[in-house]
Amino acid sequence: MLDPKIIRNDLHLVEDSLKKRDLKADLPTLKKLEGVRKGLQSDTEKLQASLNKISKEIGKLKGAKKSSKEKEKEASALTKEIKKKSLKLDSTLEDLNKLVLELPNIPDLDVPVGSSENDNIEIRSWGKIPEFSFKPKNHIEIGQLTDGIDMEAGSRITGSRFSVLKSDIAGLHRALTQFMLDMHIKDHGYEELYVPYIVNTDSLIGTGQLPKFGEELFKLEGSENYFLSPTGEVPISNMLNNQVIDSKELPIKWVSHTPCFRSEAGSYGKDTKGIMRLHQFEKVELVQVVEGSNSEKALEELTIHAEAVMKALEIPYRVVSLCTADLGFSAAKTYDIEAWVPSQAKYREISSCSNFRDFQSRRMKARWKNAETNKNELVHTLNGSGLAVGRTLLAILELNQLEDGSVKVPEALSEYFNKKEISINYLKTVNV
Repeated sequence: MLDPKIIRNDLHLVEDSLKKRDLKADLPTLKKLEGVRKGLQSDTEKLQASLNKISKEIGKLKGAKKSSKEKEKEASALTKEIKKKSLKLDSTLEDLNKLVLELPNIPDLDVPVGSSENDNIEIRSWGKIPEFSFKPKNHIEIGQLTDGIDMEAGSRITGSRFSVLKSDIAGLHRALTQFMLDMHIKDHGYEELYVPYIVNTDSLIGTGQLPKFGEELFKLEGSENYFLSPTGEVPISNMLNNQVIDSKELPIKWVSHTPCFRSEAGSYGKDTKGIMRLHQFEKVELVQVVEGSNSEKALEELTIHAEAVMKALEIPYRVVSLCTADLGFSAAKTYDIEAWVPSQAKYREISSCSNFRDFQSRRMKARWKNAETNKNELVHTLNGSGLAVGRTLLAILELNQLEDGSVKVPEALSEYFNKKEISINYLKTVNV
């Protein structure tokens, strides 16, 4: 949520932000409601001051044993008027809050201005793009040859855009998850969490998924308040909901293996084949919580932590700074890490690392106690995938494939996976 001071005193900054993001909002109504709020608040404060003055006069009259009936009538009338104004003020604030919840975060000044993902700026790249002596297969073909990815079974069990992983590929998926967790815990100093897969409305509002993106969510039938979590960011960040953290606890670094569930509304026909974009997928999620002055440094650190997994697995990648139009609703700045996918001959997102500044913490009322000022201040929150497990699996299958469809397993996974190679299943290759 944006700072109310910006809404009250710097609305042109909001207008500029929306223009850069190529978004629209009902700013005229917002401006009108803010004017009404200001007037009601001013009137209420003046009426309260008058009531306080009359109350003192009543006290003096009673102390002097004089009649205070006329003053008491005035006080009664003022009390009724204050109550009436207060009810209107509460209603106005509620309407104002609904509109403010629809406003995205304001991009940092160094975020590139652009109208689409084509305007994202490459920051750096790592690794050598492999050259194959044969036409590389896509992960679906490899999954069929190794009998490890069964999209048809996923469709029979649930529906389209669900998958079943089998045998060695299922084991490799599990190994990747454990490898990522161990790296972030042992090497990068994160504390592991195991969090609920179901979240409530307040949690989704807190991190910015509601009210704006309700169509992206799977809501549990028969419940007005429960949803399947769309990303690990939601349950992890809401550990802070309505909390005041001691300064000694900062910075906080959490990691969790989390399943994610998204309806992917509006993505019809986009990446619908294979495991690139599913309704159910898993991530190893990283969250950092810091003082406001440290969030820029924390974003760089968190991104490097995610990159470390890519390097260990020898996955060629690049880091791009998202432009204003490609920026997520709650983010002030985002770096995407994109893995090279041979079958598509291009880089594809495997992690997004974002600095939300105090946008989420204001919604969640997440604060820290500043020992120097003895005042509560909003924390800054950051998160990123370290990494998306399914997309990492996809990248490994395609980058490490051999001509017959078998796959070499990265050396970094030797402690987690007891094979150096995933072989093809000759009984399953007839129809491939």
